[in-house]
Amino acid sequence: MQTAYIGLGSNLGDSAAVLRAALRSLDGLPRSRLRRASQLYRAPAWGRTDQPDFLNAVAALDTELPAQELLAAMLEIEREAGRSRLADRSDRWGPRTLDLDLLLYGEATIEAPGLHVPHPHLHERAFALVPLLEIAPDARIPGLGAARDCLAQLGAGDIRPLPADNL
Repeated sequence: MQTAYIGLGSNLGDSAAVLRAALRSLDGLPRSRLRRASQLYRAPAWGRTDQPDFLNAVAALDTELPAQELLAAMLEIEREAGRSRLADRSDRWGPRTLDLDLLLYGEATIEAPGLHVPHPHLHERAFALVPLLEIAPDARIPGLGAARDCLAQLGAGDIRPLPADNL
């Protein structure tokens, strides 16, 4: 059993409802159980800023699925939520109904085609670190150290929690 931390984001449609549905889908994965989810946070778009703000959260999922199988299941959840990815990746940081990122998978470091754990930009993304630290205050990023130290270097910026009843 591994604990995987999954970043959730959405900035199209009813983002709060999309994130709630994604959490239910994660909890329904075989040999997996949603242990905890952060509250929702509103954050400015990252990478490409000419789009609506995102709602973000992080989920802790206890799973027996290997990382590649978990990633495949996450991509299917995205597709079911209406997400499509362009083959040339030109939509990489564009608006989306749902984005699921495998941030951490236990203490593993994984470099495989299409799968990089820890997420290669986790230490640069306050919108992922803030909700991660809410549910895992002692989280460590393999190869980098304490997640809280990474956030201290960035600051939380314009990331704001939504009222608790939104999740």
